[in-house]
Amino acid sequence: MHLSTNKQNRQENLLPKDGRVIYYGEIFSIKESDHYLATLLQTIEWKNDQSFIYGKLITTKRKVAWYADNNIEYKYSGVIKNGLAFTEELLAIKQIVEEKTNEHFNSCLLNLYHNGAEGMGWHSDAEKELKKNGAIASVSFGAQRKFLFRHKETKETVEVQLENGSLLLMKDETQKNWLHRLPTTKKIFTPRINLTFRTVIG
Repeated sequence: MHLSTNKQNRQENLLPKDGRVIYYGEIFSIKESDHYLATLLQTIEWKNDQSFIYGKLITTKRKVAWYADNNIEYKYSGVIKNGLAFTEELLAIKQIVEEKTNEHFNSCLLNLYHNGAEGMGWHSDAEKELKKNGAIASVSFGAQRKFLFRHKETKETVEVQLENGSLLLMKDETQKNWLHRLPTTKKIFTPRINLTFRTVIG
């Protein structure tokens, strides 16, 4: 079964069951989005992502950065990241996201995809450091990209187009029951920055 989204069902649950995903669409204007894209490209301490796969350390073309309150650490794929202090721009974005979603976040994992050749495979954000069934808010700046969800048991899929300046919220049992991915494409040649605001509990 394949489900897709359109602008008519925004702010309704995109998932048919076992979780909750809300797509708010563009919450930033084009001018604001372009400003944040340019600023984040220059001011964020980007580093190539690393992960252990079958015991081997792999370095990706995609770049990442981890910002958090009180230098909170975050461990995924066998690598520990130390939290950097939030920048002025990140705090401004976080405040808007928290007002829109009525959620609170203490950390943010940023991803920089230079073009459509860079993506992310199927995974769920269910690290033990994260608040159980907590919300994860995803903000996108730059190139519009397809984003997919797949149910872990039934294999149902849901597709959404993440637009420039848009907000997507994943919460409740989404990470327990669904995987998600950012597929690669040969049609996109411009960058996308993704900010995923999270709550780390220790």
